[in-house]
Amino acid sequence: MQGQIRKALSGFYYVYSNGETYQTRGRGNFRKRKISPLVGDFVEFESSNQTDGYVLDILPRRNMLVRPNVSNVDQGIIIMSVVEPNFSENLLDRFLVTLENEGISAVIYLTKLDLLNNEGKDKFQQIKRDYQAIGYPVILADDNSLEQLIALFPNHLSVFMGQSGAGKSTLLNAISPELSLATDEISESLGRGKHTTRHVELHPINNGLVADTPGFSSIDFLTIEPVDLPKMFPEFVAQSPNCKFRECRHLHEPSCAVKEALEKGQILQSRYDNYLQFLEEVENRKPVYQKKKRGN
Repeated sequence: MQGQIRKALSGFYYVYSNGETYQTRGRGNFRKRKISPLVGDFVEFESSNQTDGYVLDILPRRNMLVRPNVSNVDQGIIIMSVVEPNFSENLLDRFLVTLENEGISAVIYLTKLDLLNNEGKDKFQQIKRDYQAIGYPVILADDNSLEQLIALFPNHLSVFMGQSGAGKSTLLNAISPELSLATDEISESLGRGKHTTRHVELHPINNGLVADTPGFSSIDFLTIEPVDLPKMFPEFVAQSPNCKFRECRHLHEPSCAVKEALEKGQILQSRYDNYLQFLEEVENRKPVYQKKKRGN
C-alpha cells in the first residue's frame, strides 16, 4: 500500500492512506542505508491491521527541510512576533533563505502587533511593504488575518515555522480549536518562548495539511554552498544579470548591479548585511561528509 506519514512519535510512523491511519515502524534496512522516514514522506508500507505495520520504502521527495524535519512542503508560513520575543530580521532572513534553498514558497505572518504603540505599528507596516516588494506575502495579525491565512491552505502542505513563543500553536488553535495544542508563556529569564511543540504532525485544515513544528531561535545553513547563497535572495537574482561577472558574489567585484542597487536604496541594507553574515558562516562551515538523502 501507499500513503503519507502525517506524524512521527517515539519510533512510530503514522501513515495516512485511503481515509485510514496506520501505526507503523521503519524497516531495519533504513538504518543501514542511513536514511530516515520523515513526516510528509509518501511511502510504501504493509500492515495486517492499523496498529502493526512497517514502512517498506520512501518515495522520491520533492524537497526536505532539516529543521523542522518535514518533506514535500508546498509553503512555509514563518510566524514571527514583533515583541516577546523581539522581532529579528536576521532570523526572518534565515528562514527565507532556508525555504528558497528548497524551492518552497514563503509567507510571513507577524504576531502580537496589539502590544505595540502607533509608532511601532508604523515600523512594521514599513517592514511589510519592504518584504512584499521583494516578493514575499506578509500578513499582519489583525481582525481578518486568520481568513487571509486559511485561504492559503487548500491543496497545500504548509509548515508553520518560527521562533519559540511567536504564537504558532496559539494561532493553530485559533484556526482549528479542536486541535487543543499546548501553549506556554514566554520565559522571562531567556526572553524567548518555551518549546511547547515536541514533535512534527500534519493536521488536515481547510482542504490542506498544516504542520505545527517545534520552535527554535537559530538556524544553521548546513547544505548551502557559497556560490549558491546569492541565488537565495530574490532581489539579488533580479539585479544579477546586469552584473559584469556571471558568478558575481556582490562583494568587491567591479560593476556589480546588486551593490549599485543597494546604494540607490533599491535593496535593503539589512538584507545585504545579513547576506554578508550568512556568507561568512557558510564559508567557515565545517565540512559535512554525509550527503543529504532525498529518498530513493
